[in-house]
Amino acid sequence: MSEADQEKWVSIYKKMLGIRLFELQVEELYTSARMPGLSHLYIGEEAVAVGVCSALRNDDYITSTHRGHGHCLAKGASLKPMFAELLGKQPGYCQGKGGSMHIADPSTGNLGANAIVGGGAGIATGSALSSKMRGTDQVTVCFFGEGALGQGSLYEVMNMAALWKLPIIYVCENNLYTEYTSFREVMAGDICDRPGAFGIPCESLDGQDVREVHAGATRAVARARSGEGPSFLVCNTYRYRGHHVGDIDRGYYRSKEEEEEWKEIRDPLKLLGSWMRDRGWITQEGLDQMHNEAQLAIDEAVEFALEAPLPDAQEVYNHVYA
Repeated sequence: MSEADQEKWVSIYKKMLGIRLFELQVEELYTSARMPGLSHLYIGEEAVAVGVCSALRNDDYITSTHRGHGHCLAKGASLKPMFAELLGKQPGYCQGKGGSMHIADPSTGNLGANAIVGGGAGIATGSALSSKMRGTDQVTVCFFGEGALGQGSLYEVMNMAALWKLPIIYVCENNLYTEYTSFREVMAGDICDRPGAFGIPCESLDGQDVREVHAGATRAVARARSGEGPSFLVCNTYRYRGHHVGDIDRGYYRSKEEEEEWKEIRDPLKLLGSWMRDRGWITQEGLDQMHNEAQLAIDEAVEFALEAPLPDAQEVYNHVYA
């Protein structure tokens, strides 16, 4: 592999590391009662957001989910306005009115996180229709969890996307649990059979291996840009924490042994870091330095957000639509 390949994968590692440290800081802000509202952490799933978004251009689009911080950061969001939004502060991406589950950043093509399960599917498909009608080669990615496969609206828009050959990629982040229930208890059949019914090609990927996710996303993006229509990616992954930050005692629906096994054997940062070390691209000291630099950036962003002003009371009347 070339020097460019080395730079690419080091950059991808940095992006995943930044998301991991961001989410750990969010957890600390919540447990120390400095952050209003709940948050759904992306720890353990970083390879999906980064693997997919690293295959996109800046002018491509994404829609996100209630577990959306990783998507936002992977698509190019900055740390300071991200933390400010979580803390309800004026410099946040939505002036503090969106909070954890409604962050949007149109400047990087992020059309918004959505607290409604599957709520981004219609937005993303409309975005893809817009690209086709405008004659651009922009691609839209729709992220959602496996729980969204119970939403009828997802199938309606996939049918439209297939009929009209829209440039969209549906990315199912299967983290194995729909809130507090194993997906196997509520979902019949194979996930790939569902898009297959509409003639949409589906790939099932190891969502902990960012290289595999990136390769699958690259293929799907090329298909969309060339006018061949939608694709569906199932990224099998795992959330290390609970459904939300308040979900602490998870023993009634999954074991600690299972959690520890995923952390030790299937951690996306460990997998990529080991792969790069084996190729002589980086040393453990280099990885440690990246960690320290990323943590410094996180610390600076948190300090900025904590000291930032709250929005003016009049802000409540802005950006409100009926």
